[in-house]
Amino acid sequence: MTPLSRSLTVEGPGVHRLGRGPLPEPGPGEVRVRVAAAGICMSDREVYDGHRDPAFVRYPLVPGHEWSGTVDAVGQGVDPALLGRRTVAEGFRACGRCARCREGETSLCTAGYDETGFTRPGAFADHVVVPARLLHPLADDADLRAAALLEPAAVTAAAVRAGAPEPGERVAVLGAGTLGLLAVQLLAAYSPAELAVIDPRRRRAAAGLGFGASEARGPGEAEEVRGRYDLVVETAGAPTTAADACLLARRGGRVVLTGMFAPGAAGIDPVHLSLNRLTVRGVFGASSAAWTYAVRAFTAGVLDPAPLITHEFPLERFAEAVALVGAGDPETGKVLLRP
Repeated sequence: MTPLSRSLTVEGPGVHRLGRGPLPEPGPGEVRVRVAAAGICMSDREVYDGHRDPAFVRYPLVPGHEWSGTVDAVGQGVDPALLGRRTVAEGFRACGRCARCREGETSLCTAGYDETGFTRPGAFADHVVVPARLLHPLADDADLRAAALLEPAAVTAAAVRAGAPEPGERVAVLGAGTLGLLAVQLLAAYSPAELAVIDPRRRRAAAGLGFGASEARGPGEAEEVRGRYDLVVETAGAPTTAADACLLARRGGRVVLTGMFAPGAAGIDPVHLSLNRLTVRGVFGASSAAWTYAVRAFTAGVLDPAPLITHEFPLERFAEAVALVGAGDPETGKVLLRP
């Protein structure tokens, strides 16, 4: 009997089907990975609802850009020693040749947008095929359930690297979603004098205390500490959080914007920016270096994404799973699909 593999295809906005087909075969330079777990994020919800910028999605599509699994087949030219390795992989299929790639900024590749789970079949399936060069192999005993969160962890790592934290600094994380709580873990490793997490959802903000934050605040309380922090890492992407992050930074401070903002978000006051000599950096995706940082932190035990997982579903319950994402329930953390 020919082996079959299931995949969850979004045919177009609001339309999906779970189908079976032949096992995908890796081509030259590729590997096939048996998926252990795949996370659902707001970008996946946008794909399903039809709200993602058309330049960044190709229907019909098998979504799934946050995932982990085990290599079970290799294509021509790939080291057979990878067979059986637990792994994650970068999503951006950077060309490796353009000026940005040559500088190490692989998430800013100028050859055109191409990403697993958005323009190529992703991991809402039993198997996913990716270029072997994008793999980040894990330890033999790695928790693959937790490792599915290494994609958002890599984005967070990019933000932390951009912010260049130093021991003893005052640091704030604006937003206590997945990115925010992962950022708290990574920033706590730098031994800040203060590490505040700020979110209007009180229970989410308080969760940061368990990940290394020294205090949790709501937006009203945050007004009391404007101008206090050496580094502010914004992770929420809400309409006012870019401007709010700049107000929290001290004169000469640093701000890193990690959230994905929608058109119409409040702008940053250029007068405040210049008079206070703030350094503001943006983050889009994660470079190869940021992926390496996140995987090393995970392997070393500095980063533990597992407590962020609140729900797990089989592929057959995709509609129920995706409905939870972005629904506003503060009890919902990371939602996983488990093929």
